Amino acid sequence: MTTKRSGGELVVACLEAQGVDTAFGVPGESFLAVLDGLVDSPIRFIGCRQEGGVTYAAEAWGKLNRKPGIGFVTRGPGATNASVGLHTAMQDSTPMILFVGQASTTHLGREAFQEIAYEQFFGPLVKWVTQINEVDRTPELISRAFSIAQTGRPGPVVVSLPEDVLAATTDVVPGKPVRIAKAGPSPSDVDELLELVGNATKPLVLVGGGGWTENGSIALQQFVEANQLPTATVFRYHDLIDNFSDCYIGDAGVGMQPHVVKAITEADVLLAAGIRFGEMTTGAYTLFDLPDPQQTVIHVHPSERELGKLVQADLPIQSSPNTLFEVLAGRSTTSERSLSTASRADWTRNLRAAHQQALIAPPQPGALDMAEIMIWLQDNLPADVVITNGAGNFSIWPNKHFSYGPDARLLAPQSGSMGYGLPAAIAAKVAEPERLVVCFAGDGDIQMNLQELGTAMQEDAQPVVLVLNNSMYGTIRMHQEKAFPNRTSGTDITNPDFVALGHSYGFHAERIDATDQFADAFARAIASKTGALLELMVPPTMLSPTLSVDDARETGGPKI
Repeated sequence: MTTKRSGGELVVACLEAQGVDTAFGVPGESFLAVLDGLVDSPIRFIGCRQEGGVTYAAEAWGKLNRKPGIGFVTRGPGATNASVGLHTAMQDSTPMILFVGQASTTHLGREAFQEIAYEQFFGPLVKWVTQINEVDRTPELISRAFSIAQTGRPGPVVVSLPEDVLAATTDVVPGKPVRIAKAGPSPSDVDELLELVGNATKPLVLVGGGGWTENGSIALQQFVEANQLPTATVFRYHDLIDNFSDCYIGDAGVGMQPHVVKAITEADVLLAAGIRFGEMTTGAYTLFDLPDPQQTVIHVHPSERELGKLVQADLPIQSSPNTLFEVLAGRSTTSERSLSTASRADWTRNLRAAHQQALIAPPQPGALDMAEIMIWLQDNLPADVVITNGAGNFSIWPNKHFSYGPDARLLAPQSGSMGYGLPAAIAAKVAEPERLVVCFAGDGDIQMNLQELGTAMQEDAQPVVLVLNNSMYGTIRMHQEKAFPNRTSGTDITNPDFVALGHSYGFHAERIDATDQFADAFARAIASKTGALLELMVPPTMLSPTLSVDDARETGGPKI
């Protein structure tokens, strides 16, 4: 006997068939039938406090688990709030599927209550937008959404759910789990790559982007170490390779270190895998001649849309980086014609030494020295720590002055989006509750999504949150002082009592004024069963680890 169910129940059944076990959302009247379907489902629904928190958490879930993060938000205001996380997922190449409630199909086009034309609104932000207009097509369109989110360059997909379609009944069954095709290199691609890299005296491997697997990262490391290839990750993809490897030289991102700039500009052969040559990676498009760089470029990407978009590669290879490096892992680039081995070893050794030197931040003024605290964290955090951050100059500390071993993870927004770190940390604790998760946040950054501490409390998913408080929007103040010295506007922040707020959400909370208070406070933080919030009073005179307010004023000046 065939069992009929509502469209909302069918949506839930389709997610179960795709292996979904967790979804993030804010409940809304436009998808009540889905919420009802979740009552009897094994899928865990994590109720967030604001839709931006939903999509940040789903994006982080996708990064950590390497499969689409799932979110549910209501129409209109819910949809617009959610857009910030979709933009992050797109720029970070992270698979996500966001289900958005919609007015009934019979009301569309009339400016119905909270109606938005999602294809027009979300279209530029995501890989695909679709609407389920017939309940019987639900399995088809959800299966397609899972396929698109994970195929080629991973990214976000939006599925619109009209109320009347969710209320309709049907006897159709969910689709089977989708299988994702993986592009791979041809034998001639591999041979040419090995020859180009083998004859290089100053090669550079530059990796990043979404879709990497654990095996792909291991194979990458085996290849670069076997061939003494200096390797840099792009902005906020530090954890793609063991940072303690002798081949790792740092990240090509915001505040790029001079030795990384040198590695890019002086490279004779550049193997770029999984990257899209974004603004941060290219030094605002100044480190490469576009469209034809001086470097010999091998560009590897699973999407044909990224190959040739900005850089016309000498050897474009449409391939998943995982597949490529699994092929290359046991291969040597050394050829009988190659005379580059000795000079290459020096090139790699010097770049690695420069990276290790750059890891050491100078002593900071004031009683609390983040340089010393980062050294302590490096020595004391567990090897499998998950670190998250949002956006701001505070993120320089976990992004430039911490090394990620093979089991550590960094969840951070390549889009440079404030407020990401806390929802990401909560998602990580939901995924792996026994793992230590540390969120770095600024006093401005944390207040973008501070309310998600309530989600953490309700879901028993409490990370350790480090709030670096300098009472300003530090990044903007830095640019302000450089461009318009002594003319600050809008960048000062009058803050609440973060310790009291932490306590109000059930967190252990402390204020730390001096470096020597940190170790004991952190021990109490990780011993807490309800997470912790530590407010670190960093000196407002420092805009970054190496730039003071006075320095910015002296070196800056009007740029208009």
